[in-house]
Amino acid sequence: MRPAIIHDKEIIEGYLRENEALNVYCIGDLDDLFRPFTIWYGLRGENGKLCSLAMLYTGGEIPALMAYRAYEGEALAELVCGISKLLPARFYSHLCETSKAALAKRFKLESHGRHLKMHLKDPSKIVGKTDSGVRRLCMADLEKLLELYRKAYPGNWFDPATLATGEYFGAFAGGDIICAAGVHVFSEKYGAAALGNITTRPDYRGKGLAGMVTAALCGSLLKKTHLIGLNVDNGNAAAIRCYQKLGFAVVGEYDEFMAEIHPSIS
Repeated sequence: MRPAIIHDKEIIEGYLRENEALNVYCIGDLDDLFRPFTIWYGLRGENGKLCSLAMLYTGGEIPALMAYRAYEGEALAELVCGISKLLPARFYSHLCETSKAALAKRFKLESHGRHLKMHLKDPSKIVGKTDSGVRRLCMADLEKLLELYRKAYPGNWFDPATLATGEYFGAFAGGDIICAAGVHVFSEKYGAAALGNITTRPDYRGKGLAGMVTAALCGSLLKKTHLIGLNVDNGNAAAIRCYQKLGFAVVGEYDEFMAEIHPSIS
């Protein structure tokens, strides 16, 4: 079996739908807003059916590889080994143990921690969690949102194009955004949204703002999607409790790494 670039969105979607909750990000990336920045690599079995899949997203400052469906086992390892020479010299990655071991042969992997994948299992829990002080953000709020991230979430993965989806919400104080929640990925067509860039200014933490803002966001998304997920550092106990109270449940684990080609290879 040899890896190949997969172009057929229906084939990719069918494969990802086998485990929707785990693959929210990738399903959303099939949307026309994100699809031009994706490269999908697949491995087919003897019957011609797709048996493993990985995706490289090139729309950010640093490319990001998604290769974390752990139950694929040897097929995923074979796929990652096969595409390793096609990957950039430096990229971020979401990996399971199988793909990590395969990449480590060619790349130095700097750990950025273990993360949990969560999906909104019980939407009824978000009812009554918001208030009138929370409102939808728009492009006119961009500078205030960037200021919040500079103070509360430096180094985050924010793309202003996602603010243009209209799926960002914020809480205000004195004209400033003090808490925000948005999406990394949103696709009404594919019914999927991946939450992200959720943070509260340090001097306003512990007041339940993140829960209220995230609830408002989820309430909006549920009118357009049926699949809502997020990733969270497994050491962030406060965030995990917040999401669980809103009806999110853990569906998987993976590790994040910065990958850089070994000097001896480059």
